[in-house]
Amino acid sequence: MPADEPTILATSGGIRASARLDWEVGPLTRYAVELAGVTGRAPRVCFLATACGDDRRLIAAFYENAWREGWAGSHVALLPMPNIADLAGHLLSQDVIWVWGGSVAGLLALWRLHGLDAVMRDAWQAGVVLTGVSAGSICWHAGGTTDSFGPELRPVTNGLGLLPWSNGVHHDSEPARRPLFQSLIADGTLPPGYATDDGAGLLYRGGELAEALAERDRAGAYRVDRGRDGGAVETPLDVRRIH
Repeated sequence: MPADEPTILATSGGIRASARLDWEVGPLTRYAVELAGVTGRAPRVCFLATACGDDRRLIAAFYENAWREGWAGSHVALLPMPNIADLAGHLLSQDVIWVWGGSVAGLLALWRLHGLDAVMRDAWQAGVVLTGVSAGSICWHAGGTTDSFGPELRPVTNGLGLLPWSNGVHHDSEPARRPLFQSLIADGTLPPGYATDDGAGLLYRGGELAEALAERDRAGAYRVDRGRDGGAVETPLDVRRIH
């Protein structure tokens, strides 16, 4: 069942600590599944851990969570070879595609190598809800900041561009993120964009921001523009709290 219009929920969250599992699904990811509007059957949710090298432990934890949530879970792995013959057909048949964090540069390279950049655009336009955390947030945008290349953060400017904005993640928890994101927008390396604290997310309908959400009480979201003086202007957004 496709969403009413192209939908992306890009987050710095959607997961939380668990007493029984490695991690648990958080309210933001649960809300992404609700956005698909599935009734009468289990939502089909496909998990991609490309940015973490298709880590088997992550994938196993996803299946444990999918079972607990009542989802029809599946995953796409690209290493050492694709685990599914018809990647496009599988992804287009999903209600939600959930992308984990890690190396956004590696994710983008592997997706393009296997043609998933075009498949993700087709899925988005077909109404499959796209969601993800960190690298799984930046990838949908024009670019953002990343530690894909080493401990010192650098810009990534070759995102999929489904959304014309830049994206800053972990805005409150990693001290170098905020000033770098602002400076890259100020000097024109990145276009204006949106940033999220840990536990916050950005809901886009089509290419435009519909609302900011948060699963943590103090998590914020922000619009960052280039100022007239050549600096950056950061504006806090109204945030709807979900639990």
